Amino acid sequence: MASSNWRTIRDRKLAQQRSQIPTEWLIPNDKLPSDHVLDVTDVPRTCGILLPRELHITEDYDARSLAAAIRSRQFTAVEVTTAFCKRAAISHQLLHTLTEPLFHSALSRARFLDDHLASSSTPLGPLHGLPISVKDTFSIEGHDATVGISALAFHPSPSTAPLVSLLLAAGAVIHCKTNVPQTMFAMDSVNNIFGRVLNPLNRENWTAGGSSGGEAALVRMRGCTMGVGTDVGGSVRVPAAVNGIVGLKPGSGRVSTRGMEEGREEGKENVGLQSVVGPIASRLDDLALFMEVVEEGRMWKVDPQIRAEEGWWTRPGSSLMAQKTKEKVLRVGIIYDDSNTMPLPPIRRMLGQLTDRLEDRGLRTVRIDPIASGFSKCQSLANKFFSAQGNTHLLSLIQSTGEPLIPWLAPRLKPKDAVSLDQLRVLMAQRNEIEYRMLALWEDLDIDLIICPVAPHPVPPPDRWNAIGYTSAFVLLDYPAGVVQVGVVEEGDLEKGMEGELRGEWDRVNRALWHEEMKKGYLGSPLAVQVVASKGRERWCWEGMRVVEEMGRGEGERRTKSKL
Repeated sequence: MASSNWRTIRDRKLAQQRSQIPTEWLIPNDKLPSDHVLDVTDVPRTCGILLPRELHITEDYDARSLAAAIRSRQFTAVEVTTAFCKRAAISHQLLHTLTEPLFHSALSRARFLDDHLASSSTPLGPLHGLPISVKDTFSIEGHDATVGISALAFHPSPSTAPLVSLLLAAGAVIHCKTNVPQTMFAMDSVNNIFGRVLNPLNRENWTAGGSSGGEAALVRMRGCTMGVGTDVGGSVRVPAAVNGIVGLKPGSGRVSTRGMEEGREEGKENVGLQSVVGPIASRLDDLALFMEVVEEGRMWKVDPQIRAEEGWWTRPGSSLMAQKTKEKVLRVGIIYDDSNTMPLPPIRRMLGQLTDRLEDRGLRTVRIDPIASGFSKCQSLANKFFSAQGNTHLLSLIQSTGEPLIPWLAPRLKPKDAVSLDQLRVLMAQRNEIEYRMLALWEDLDIDLIICPVAPHPVPPPDRWNAIGYTSAFVLLDYPAGVVQVGVVEEGDLEKGMEGELRGEWDRVNRALWHEEMKKGYLGSPLAVQVVASKGRERWCWEGMRVVEEMGRGEGERRTKSKL
């Protein structure tokens, strides 16, 4: 199939995709919003496809309470799966969220789970009956993992990724795979097969993020109980942030990355920065449920890259709050600026307000110097690691069908050979230096957590994401990092201008996002922060996210529209 024209492949793949969505789940023409309707989060409630009980199932439960309702036989796995499959189908018609609708196999799986519960009175596991979506990169036997590259279409995976197998063993229903950018190496989820993922809060003016954009948009639309993404530069955190939900990037060696298609030669995944797997959800407790299942799954038994460490999530010593019981006061380091790109006014205002709220609640905050800490060097070094593998194989794969590069990649992805061993050694030495400086910072400042912007700008239009250093830094450092929403862009933000001298090209591009004609487009868009813990402390990170989310909710704060 690789020798076929990409347009022919696209047409065949889209026809296959359409055939997997029941006609009764197609939005009627008179209920389909026009292109001028920007926020489509209400469409699942108004289009007439979901029954009132199905709306109740998909909107009024978090993952843990819904699993409990299935166990108590308040709902069957079949009716829960049907409801979420319908909602996923609706989401896809509005936002291009899916690559592989797996609705038929999902309903078959749900029937099996209902039979199992009826015959044994015991659920298969903690995820029994929960519909969970996974990013397109995860292999599922018998289904494609194209990662947005036409040459990889119609080459079904021969086996299932260990993480997907773990979720199934815990009782989950995998009902769809979700859309990604071409190659997955982009901050906007668009490809030449399945099209562009749109942000459900504003389909025209706000990016859906990348590369887990399909996951985040689907989660925001309540088309799944939770989603599973990957992150090497911000690909869990950015989409979660721009869609106003939550996401967690663990450190490496926690969640298996085996069985993922990435369009590159086998073995290169260990060169440069390593991708990690993390959950995306509407609520923080759903992230915790995912991590509990992963810990209990002891994935080091099926993946040699996973650290064999019992209780890393649930043991008492893993808890931030338990550690701070005697000292009582949490100390938080704040990175206001990476010194490369000046944050735009909404970001500066949001960080200032959050700092005040933390202090008002009795926490102690400490400003982190980006230059002294080495944080200012992270973006340029991460960029060098991104290209360390070379991209000749990837480009050859794309070019084999005559497929063009997507807009975000076209100016960035140029032919490049892998670096030499000595060049890689130099990069590793530079990373070591930054790691030691950051390690000393945790001790010298006596901080428990770090808070940092997701980006120096609010949610931009599609293809305008800039300066990934704020997120890629924590892959370079291998720190667990999560995102939570703490506000929205307000009217007062639009009246403020930029300050200080131009710092360079990244800063110039960033300042262009605050052009007078663009400002109004940001109004009401989600503002999120990253919460970061030191290496190996995923539970601390999650508990810190909970603290920040609670304290970030100022009185009278306008929340983004749509019930979560």
